[in-house]
This record gives sequence, C-alpha cells and structure tokens, in this order.
Amino acid sequence: MYLKQNPVRSLQTLITCAVLTLAAAQLQAADPSGTWTWTQAGRNGGNERKISLKLKAEGDKLTGKLSAPGRQGAPTDTDITDGKVKGDEISFTVTREVNGNKMSSKYNGKVSGDAIKGKIETERNGNTNSRDWEAKREK
Repeated sequence: MYLKQNPVRSLQTLITCAVLTLAAAQLQAADPSGTWTWTQAGRNGGNERKISLKLKAEGDKLTGKLSAPGRQGAPTDTDITDGKVKGDEISFTVTREVNGNKMSSKYNGKVSGDAIKGKIETERNGNTNSRDWEAKREK
C-alpha cells in the first residue's frame, strides 16, 4: 500500500521541529554561571562603584558571591542566598549588615547571552526601593 505525503503537512512538521529545537537551545544558552560586572552610581554624587558577581548554577539552584566596595573603599564579599534558576530567569538575595542594621536586596533578572537585566528591591528600615540593574559577563 502506497501513502501519498502531504507537502503542507510535512512543512508544518519541519517548522515545528525547528522552533522546538531553537527554544531548547535558548534555554540551555541561558546559563548564568560566570563572573558578571556592572557599575553603580556612588553615594551623594561620588565616584561610580564597580560591582562583581560570581555565580554558579547547578540545576535550578544558584550560588555565588557579590563583591562591592565598602564604606572604606575595600571590597566586601557577601554570599548570595535563596538563589534560583528557572529557564532564563534568576533570583537571589544579598543581605549585608552595617552598624548593626541588616539590609536585604532581592535581585531578579533575565539572562540573555552575556547580559543580565532585571530589578533590585532593597529593604532598609521598613522602606523598599526598586531600581534596574544590568550586568555583563566577563570573558
């Protein structure tokens, strides 16, 4: 018995397979592991501060350290907590203590190639501030 192939149906199947392959490749390419850097405006118009973030993803778990200049200028390393990876989205928290006061910053972002773009929500003394952040992966 001979079956005729429908060329439209074959083309639809081919396009569907190509789209699924590209989508799977994009999810795999969204690996946040590596060293990321960005600059942040200094306090009261001071010099920009360079922030460095080292991340390691294992499945849906994200670990790492954030390094930022402290008040005396020397970098301070802080472990991230609650790190998560879901597809191309990441989230984690950084908690610092200054003069006995704890300050938590929740980072959310979307990884796209060698860039992360997202929001930082900082809670301090009962007030929450939100700002954008964008980091580039170091080569």
